[in-house]
Amino acid sequence: MVDRNFSLLTDLYELTMMNGYYLRGRRGETAVFDVFFRQNDLITYSVAAGLEQVVEYIVNLKFSDDDIAYLDSLNIFDKSFLEYLKSFRFHGDVYAVPEGTFVFPGEPILTVKADVMEAQLVETAILNLVNHQTLIATKSAKIFYAAKDDNVMEFGLRRAQGPDAGIYGARAAIIGGCNSTSNVLTGKMFSVPVSGTHAHSWVMNFPSELEAFRAYAQTYPDATLLLVDTYDTLKSGVPNAIKVFNELRAAGHEPIGIRLDSGDLAYLTKKARKMLDDAGFSNTIICASGDLDEYSITSLKNQGACISSWGVGTKLITSADMPALGGVYKLAAVIEDGEIIPKIKLSDNSAKITNPGFKTIYRIYGKDGMAEADLIALRGETFDTSKPLTIVHPVERWKKLTFEPGEYTMKELPIKVIENGKLVGAMPPLKEIVAYAKKEKETFWDEYKRIDKPHIYKVDLSDDLYTLKTNMINAIRRG
Repeated sequence: MVDRNFSLLTDLYELTMMNGYYLRGRRGETAVFDVFFRQNDLITYSVAAGLEQVVEYIVNLKFSDDDIAYLDSLNIFDKSFLEYLKSFRFHGDVYAVPEGTFVFPGEPILTVKADVMEAQLVETAILNLVNHQTLIATKSAKIFYAAKDDNVMEFGLRRAQGPDAGIYGARAAIIGGCNSTSNVLTGKMFSVPVSGTHAHSWVMNFPSELEAFRAYAQTYPDATLLLVDTYDTLKSGVPNAIKVFNELRAAGHEPIGIRLDSGDLAYLTKKARKMLDDAGFSNTIICASGDLDEYSITSLKNQGACISSWGVGTKLITSADMPALGGVYKLAAVIEDGEIIPKIKLSDNSAKITNPGFKTIYRIYGKDGMAEADLIALRGETFDTSKPLTIVHPVERWKKLTFEPGEYTMKELPIKVIENGKLVGAMPPLKEIVAYAKKEKETFWDEYKRIDKPHIYKVDLSDDLYTLKTNMINAIRRG
């Protein structure tokens, strides 16, 4: 784990509310907050990521003397409140779905149960960490799906919005499906494969393209992958690559392949493939890069492009078509004398009405092991899989689905990761998260993952939660 103090990585109003709670004697009251995201046209599912960094943040949370001095200089906080911050630690509980889990709009993917002051403080940092990594992991999953299990490499560091976005964006991309990253620091920090060959500048720094290729092959004889589009892909790049490949083979080495970073990739790769095959190098790969995303990869696949390895950068690391996930952190309940008192936020927009109470998520699987629906339920509810289970759409109540005994199983998704401010167990290494994410995506039909107009996965409310929500809405509207 990385020891970084982000105590002041928060919006000012979190601290002003804490100050207010403290002065009004509200310290010690317990609150429950949920993290979830809302549905939009571009994101119908997400891949949860960023939990390890949330845990790092929370267990290391403390205010230094410099932090206290800075807050004091703002002249808006009571001195007694600042004294309280000197010994501040998080003592609450955190529940979350494991990283790599497929999650859907409205689901509480992370829940904080803590003293209201502690729960309020951590809002901004949690959203910062979860929103970003979940967004990039989701984009990566879409790109990997479009690539149809080809090798996908994350190349986005130079276009990321700063070092952290590059480091943790690459981490999230690996969770989403990328096989490797060009980011060496991410490779070191998280023990993931790194990849890369050479740039156009390597070719330009030699008297000729052929000499550049020879020099690279001599340096890396068992890992020769040549960038062939510096001057003219088909007239010089590929022919020179073939010359060097023949020299490598004569010396007892086999080349890896070629890479293209520009031009009409469908046309060029089909021509290059034939040239390589005719020269006896049908075993080589063709790698493509250059502003790729799930849409361009799908198009290239449909055009018959001869590409088996994809380098994706800018549009992945920035999630160019949707640069923000829009995850929110909302109060769901307070606990007084052991009693859970649900809270709800109303809106003229039904999608923005929150689900009240201390909740969890159950995933329902068919007998074939495929995910069929999710059920958001109140904690403490029980379900007997030996009996029929009928789930009902949370708004369009005429939409119902019944699972018969023996035809389904249920799994509770969130797990407790922090208890009384302490880490429960240990965070899994990234390779285990990746393995879990791969297994997780295999439980969802392609219809839910397809790029164009995916089928909407069923996420319903339990009867108890639906009744609670409806009664609270009606009571508030009655005044």
